[in-house]
This record gives sequence, C-alpha cells and structure tokens, in this order.
Amino acid sequence: MTYSIIARCPHTGRFGVATTTFSLACGRRNESLRPNVGVSKSQAFYLRRVDPFVLNMLAQGHTPAHIARLLEADDPDFEYRQFAIIDRESNVFAHTGAAIGQWAGHLVGPYYAAYGNGLAGPQTVEGIVAGFMSDPDAPLEERLLRGIEGGRDAGGQRFKGMHRPERSAWLRVIDRLDWPQIDLRVDMHDRTVAELRRLFEEF
Repeated sequence: MTYSIIARCPHTGRFGVATTTFSLACGRRNESLRPNVGVSKSQAFYLRRVDPFVLNMLAQGHTPAHIARLLEADDPDFEYRQFAIIDRESNVFAHTGAAIGQWAGHLVGPYYAAYGNGLAGPQTVEGIVAGFMSDPDAPLEERLLRGIEGGRDAGGQRFKGMHRPERSAWLRVIDRLDWPQIDLRVDMHDRTVAELRRLFEEF
C-alpha cells in the first residue's frame, strides 16, 4: 500500500520523488534517483534490483519503454509489479501489474508519473496529480509534496474498506551533483504526511 509521484522539472532538469506508504522506512529501501540520468521508483511487490538496473540502463541511453520491456522479459511475476521511469529528456513510462490486487493504477503526464496500490480508488492518484499541478511554477520539491498531500486528502490507502494510515514518507530531489538537495524522511508518526510538510518547512 503505497502512493508516489516522480517527476523531472521542465525548467531546471532536476529529478524528484515523493512517496508515502503503510510500510516502514520507505526512504531507506529505495535507490531511485541518479543525477544527470533519471528517476526510477518501483513498489508493490518490490524487487530491490529493479531501480539500480533501470538507472544503469538509462545511463547507457536506453529509453524507459525499452527498459520496461527488458524487465517484463526477465520477471515471471511482472504483473505483480508497479513502477515508473523518467529519463533526462522527460520521457515517461509507468506500469501497474494486473495481479497487484486492491485498487492500483497510475497517471502519466509530460514529465511526471503518479501511481499507487492498495488505494481508496482512482481518486487518490487523481488527487496526487491535482496537488502536483496546482502551481506549475513552484519548485519541484514543493510540487511533489503537494502531490502526496493531494493523494492523502483524496482518500489515501484503504484495506478491506478501512483507511490504512501512512506510516512512512520520503521526499528527495537531486540536481546535477552527486548528492541530494532535498532528502527528508518520516517514520512511524501519527500524521506522517503532515510531519513531512513540517520537516520540509523547517529544512
């Protein structure tokens, strides 16, 4: 049960990801961004090898759609996976496997992908996009955070008809250099997304 947004800023070329989930320590387990290369964020039945593989292939010049075909050919459980990829030219690809289960889906724009699984419904992903697009001129990190706030406000995660709390969240933005400009995490908080906002404002 996770919802995320990844994006490349059309003005600066910076890459970013924001995600929140019922699982713990989502920011610790992910290797999703590489300066001057791209962003790859996988979730659902998570395979740790996917994101480093994708970033290595992007660095060699392969397109997100081609990389997705390679992942499918090498994974008998591909229909349990969910991921999205953006390259340095803002090409976007997203995949939501048909076997994931409780509501899962994605929306793709010209330089972003919003997606999630175990959600209240499509309104959660629509809320992510609405939040992200609410101020197209805002800095990327602000837009990403508004995205997951929008997903939360639109219903967030559900399991068997009950809301599932967001128990960890992560926001990371990179530019050209080999360290993140923004790298914030929240774990095991009563209001995880609100706490991420508080940390962001303090940062």
